[in-house]
Amino acid sequence: MALTDADVQKQIKHMMAFIEQEAIEKVEEIDAKAEEEFNIEKGRLVQTQRVKIMEYYEKKEKQIEQHKKIQMSHLLNQARLKVLKARDDMIMELMKEAQQRLADIAMDPDNYSILLQGLLLQGFYQLLESKVTIFLYFVMEFLNSFLNDLQQAAVNKVIPIYKESAKMNLVVKIDPQRFLPPNVCGGVELYNDNGKIKVTNTLERRLELITHQMMPEIRVALFGANPNRKFMD
Repeated sequence: MALTDADVQKQIKHMMAFIEQEAIEKVEEIDAKAEEEFNIEKGRLVQTQRVKIMEYYEKKEKQIEQHKKIQMSHLLNQARLKVLKARDDMIMELMKEAQQRLADIAMDPDNYSILLQGLLLQGFYQLLESKVTIFLYFVMEFLNSFLNDLQQAAVNKVIPIYKESAKMNLVVKIDPQRFLPPNVCGGVELYNDNGKIKVTNTLERRLELITHQMMPEIRVALFGANPNRKFMD
């Protein structure tokens, strides 16, 4: 049965509606897929930038923390140096006071005589010479005669001791023109016969030696034991 024109138009409209619907659905599908891909790409870019920003600020935080540590280290070092300087200044003041008190030793004849005998004998043993020239302590004129007698007596007393123990003769010359320097508080300087060998056994020299030897004990007495020190020898 042949289709009428109306039926044909109806069929065409139906097919056009179908095609149009298909096109609309395809466009919607494409838009949806594009939207999805856009959101995925946007999320990836956002995440990438977020990671970069986080890494940047983490790096900055580490740099700031490192800078703080360096500053703190510098401050601690400066504080430590100030403490060490204050301690050294205190020790220097202590040594200065001890040196000032050395002048009182020569003013005590009995004690100074015994001390001088020991210094002389020690100097003789260090030289081990048969002829020795010595320089002694000089004080104010009104005391010098008394002190000369005291020093000469000390020399005379130790010569026999040295001869007996060293098994050798000893001639001692006290130089009357040369004395210990004015800044020296007592003791003796000894020279061999040609003056090329010298032994300094002054009170200042003895103080210097004993200070060096006892410095660990002095520091402990003044500042307490160092908790970081592993060895005491």
